[in-house]
Amino acid sequence: MSIENTMSIKRNPKPRRGWVKFTLAGITLALVAGSLIAYRASSAKKEEKKPDADKIFEFAKNDIAAVSAQNLGLIIPISGSVRPVTQAMVKSKVAGEVSKVYVREGERVAAGQVLASIDTADLKARHDAQQAMVAESKAKLDLATKNEANNRTLLSKNFISQNAFDGVANSMQIAEANHQSTRAQAAITQRALADAQIKAPFAGIVAKRAVNIGEKITADAPIMQIVDLSRMELEAPVPVGDIPGINVGQEITFKVDGFQDRAFKGKVERINPSTEAGSRSISIFVTLPNEDGALKGGMFANGTLAAVSRTAVTSLPISALIEEGGQTFVFALKDGTVERKPITIGAKSPERGLAEIRDGVALGTEVITVKADGLKHGSKAVVKSAFATPAATPATTAAPPANKG
Repeated sequence: MSIENTMSIKRNPKPRRGWVKFTLAGITLALVAGSLIAYRASSAKKEEKKPDADKIFEFAKNDIAAVSAQNLGLIIPISGSVRPVTQAMVKSKVAGEVSKVYVREGERVAAGQVLASIDTADLKARHDAQQAMVAESKAKLDLATKNEANNRTLLSKNFISQNAFDGVANSMQIAEANHQSTRAQAAITQRALADAQIKAPFAGIVAKRAVNIGEKITADAPIMQIVDLSRMELEAPVPVGDIPGINVGQEITFKVDGFQDRAFKGKVERINPSTEAGSRSISIFVTLPNEDGALKGGMFANGTLAAVSRTAVTSLPISALIEEGGQTFVFALKDGTVERKPITIGAKSPERGLAEIRDGVALGTEVITVKADGLKHGSKAVVKSAFATPAATPATTAAPPANKG
């Protein structure tokens, strides 16, 4: 091997070391550049989040309400099926065959109007026989009366003994009793003839017809159901604890299925004096005027009864209540900081927009009554005055032009 070749072999390693150094330097620069980019990206994210963390919520004065003590009326839900106050199932008082039926379901009837007739052939025969017995007893009574008068005259002249006269007088009394008995029996058969004409006990509407022509019925058999729709009644159970706030005469407004755009008004007519067995509730009876007959028996009605106002209770607007995850809470504002306060609510008064607060917040606590996106515990908030000056306007909002007048 020549000396030149030997020298070239020794020189070759030098370029290899330079290449390695160059490679290491490039990797180092790449890592530094990557770290710089990641740092800038992290700084950018922090800058983006910083405004949210420092966000201040602004509320108007009417968006804030103070917890106060007020006389909160108790609202009691009332519901049930309405039914006519006056209704009756008209029944036959005599047995026989139905000869005529004069009305059908849905027809109006007047008080005393004939609804149906029972065949009177048998009833008339019995009445005629009884009338004959009345005539016979009357003849016997007349004869006994004459005998008594004649014997009284004889007794006064001592032609007969007192015992003989007493026997004649007793016969007259028996004849009189028999005559009265036959007359009473005749009155019964006469009444049966009258009862064969079945009449409406009051003015109303036929709700159900239970017989047809030709049917044989017994005494006390149902004939027709009559209802008077001019006054309806609703029976509703009320918890015992709410009864003290209910009085006879209180008004209730109802909504009835099928009449979504119409409100019906009623009054508490009666209050049951005892509780229902096993329910710890007391029934109240509410009457609803129904002159136009719009309400029908069996319709379902929903209403609310405003009970007598109770003593002052801690309350706040219903709009301040927030329900989330089965918990009710409010956002209170204290020294510019929002605080989440879980609360327990009691009765509500939708008409007044108030709810009773049993615990969780104290009297005088200011709560937020409007919903705000992103509002949470620890958020910063301020209350703007009704007339903000240009100086109080945020920098991001253009100030209004000055009034040159």
